[in-house]
Amino acid sequence: MHSEFSLQDDLIYLNHAAVAPWPQRTAEVIRRFAEENARCGARDYPRWMRVEQELREQLAQLIHAPAAADIALLKSTSEGLSLIAGGLDWAAGDNIVSFAGEFPSNRIPWEALSSQGVALRLAPLGGDFDDPESRLFALCDERTRLLSVSSVQYTTGLRLDLVRIGAFCRERGILFCVDAIQSLGALPFDVPACNADFVVADGHKWMLGPEGLALFYCRAELRERLRLQQFGWHMVEHRGDYDRLDWQPATDARRFECGSPNMLGIHGLHASLSLLLEVGIETIARIILRNTGYLYDLYEENGLEILSPKAVDQRSGIASFRVPNQDMERLHGALMQKGVICALRGGGIRFSPHFHTGSDQL
Repeated sequence: MHSEFSLQDDLIYLNHAAVAPWPQRTAEVIRRFAEENARCGARDYPRWMRVEQELREQLAQLIHAPAAADIALLKSTSEGLSLIAGGLDWAAGDNIVSFAGEFPSNRIPWEALSSQGVALRLAPLGGDFDDPESRLFALCDERTRLLSVSSVQYTTGLRLDLVRIGAFCRERGILFCVDAIQSLGALPFDVPACNADFVVADGHKWMLGPEGLALFYCRAELRERLRLQQFGWHMVEHRGDYDRLDWQPATDARRFECGSPNMLGIHGLHASLSLLLEVGIETIARIILRNTGYLYDLYEENGLEILSPKAVDQRSGIASFRVPNQDMERLHGALMQKGVICALRGGGIRFSPHFHTGSDQL
């Protein structure tokens, strides 16, 4: 195990696709932040704001965004997707295309638009991983306004060809939204290469940060197309000029942040990303894919049914399986009792090791 992690000896942690354990540096930074706040309050708030800016720069680096000004810090993936759903101008007859079986965060905000006459079209997926992108394309027509998918499917770990999807959308004037929560921190992500208009991801999974803080990227040309739904002191251009009456929304992505920032979460995620960027996302991805490949081999050796895609270019950090003729819910409970921390998803057991997970644990 990497020296930055100090999990209990009786735990095997295979649940990074849910909520990740913090690195040591993150726990220490949060401990120091709490102690500083207890002793000094917000005396050093300007320094906290510098950490906030550094976090935006880290996140921009992580997704290869053009600038840190393109990054907003929201409280969750759901908030970001809801901001898009509520911010775009829709007309009755418009449609949105996605996959059946997406995580509810990437389904419910679009379903809520049905009251405006907007339809959500869902491409079938299940366990058939043969050319899933074409299934999305087949549902698009001249009234498709938005295509929204997870970069990695949360049940099976299917990794989509985002570059191909982005090119399809850009050619047809369809907005492209990516829920990247199951890939950021585990796999490389390149906003310009995949032509994503929106990218949303909370930091508590593969980015190894605290819950309650999420990345929100909006292509600069689209910022003013998103109608603002939340307003407050933090989202104005002249933040800190509290007596100003002729306020305007900030020109950068901060316009989407209405109120006080989650400074504790900012310090934690900043520390976690410092580790990931030190190790290098390419290195991390190589180790993670090696781990899931090793799990595949073990599954086959032991007669388990693999529920995740076998094609190398479709794999991610998620390796799900089912045991023939076994009650998966009961098996999951037994694993958890034995200290194997994992998830029950999509009718199978989901293992999701990170780069610090040792092959001996697998």
